[in-house]
Parts: sequence; structure tokens; C-alpha cells
Amino acid sequence: MTPVHAFDALYLRNAGPIGQQAYLLCGRRDTAARAVAHGFRLAWERWPQVAVDRDPAGWVRAAAYEYALSPWHRFRPWARAPLALGAGREEQELLDALLGLPAGQRRAVVLRDALGLGPAEAAAEAECTTAAAEARVRSGRDALAAALPRLAAVAPERRGEVLGAMMEALTASQPVPPLPASRARLECERTSRRQVQAAVALVVVTVGATAAGLFTG
Repeated sequence: MTPVHAFDALYLRNAGPIGQQAYLLCGRRDTAARAVAHGFRLAWERWPQVAVDRDPAGWVRAAAYEYALSPWHRFRPWARAPLALGAGREEQELLDALLGLPAGQRRAVVLRDALGLGPAEAAAEAECTTAAAEARVRSGRDALAAALPRLAAVAPERRGEVLGAMMEALTASQPVPPLPASRARLECERTSRRQVQAAVALVVVTVGATAAGLFTG
């Protein structure tokens, strides 16, 4: 399989689910779409490394999650209040409650209850011990139960199952449709070229300014 075919296959299998998970982390479909694009752009730039990774999908997912959880989004021009457009009251309350969690708890809850990873796998992706990851999951579920009557009504051992169903309903009402694989790869290449051009331009300006300073001096 060529790198292009391998990348496209990875994208087709995972871009949609990663976008839905990113939405749960950031609460905005446009930001979630950017998170997917960011994760796959980094993967394409580093494809020789990603291609031999134990879990290429997990590699992309980790990059997309980091983007979705970035606190800098609030300062960007497109940032607006998270909103579950067209969703019911329960879905909006779930989104608000999720976004009220600390980033570490939000990520752990999404990994365990939306993605369905086991404790060890979730801990590996969160880059912490299994005990720490499970503590975040328990704390996150408890905080969500305090805000969501449906979750509070079930026994603690069933909260993960019920929360998973609630998050599935929320993401179903807020689709983050991925670009076609070929277009996504083209966008990756364009973005990489722009970044290289910007870096070269910065070097040229810096060198020019330094030379002008030396000449003036």
C-alpha cells in the first residue's frame, strides 16, 4: 500500500469519529472540524513515523484532542459560545456540563465513555497512570451526575453506560462531516506549504533587518 492509500484509508476510518469526539471536548462543530484537520495534517507531515506507530488512529486522535482542548480558542475571531444547535434541552445541558469539567476529566470521560476505551488504553492516550485516569473518570462522572438528573438517577456503576448513550445522542444531533480524503490530503499539503513559506519569509525579514542594522551601525 502506498503512503497515499494508507493515509486515505486511515482518514476514511477515523475522521468522522474523531470529529464527533472533538466536538464533545470543545463544543463547537467548526473547531472540531479544525481539530480533525490539524491532527491529520500533522500525521501526513510525519507519515513515516505515524505509519509504523503501534496505533496510527490513536496518534491522530491525540493530536486532534490537544487542538480541541486548547484554551487559546477563546481568543480567536471565530470563537463563540458553544451551542448544540437544534438539539433538545438534555443535549444542551450535557454539552454545558461537559464543558464545565476540567480538561483532563473531560478527555478521560470521552475516551472511556464515548470512545469506549478500557482503563489501560485510556490512560495511555491521556499519558498518565491507569489509577490517575480512572480517578479523572470517576470525578468527571460524579460532576456530570450532579448537573444531569438522568445520570444522577442511575447507580454509579452504570453511569459510564448511560453517559455513553447520552453523548452518542448529542453527537448524532451535531454532525461534524469530514472532507473527502483526497481533499483533506490536499489541504494538509497546502497548509504545510504555507507554513514553510511563512517560515522562510520570517527568516528573510530577520536577516534583512539584521543586515540593515549592521550597515547602519
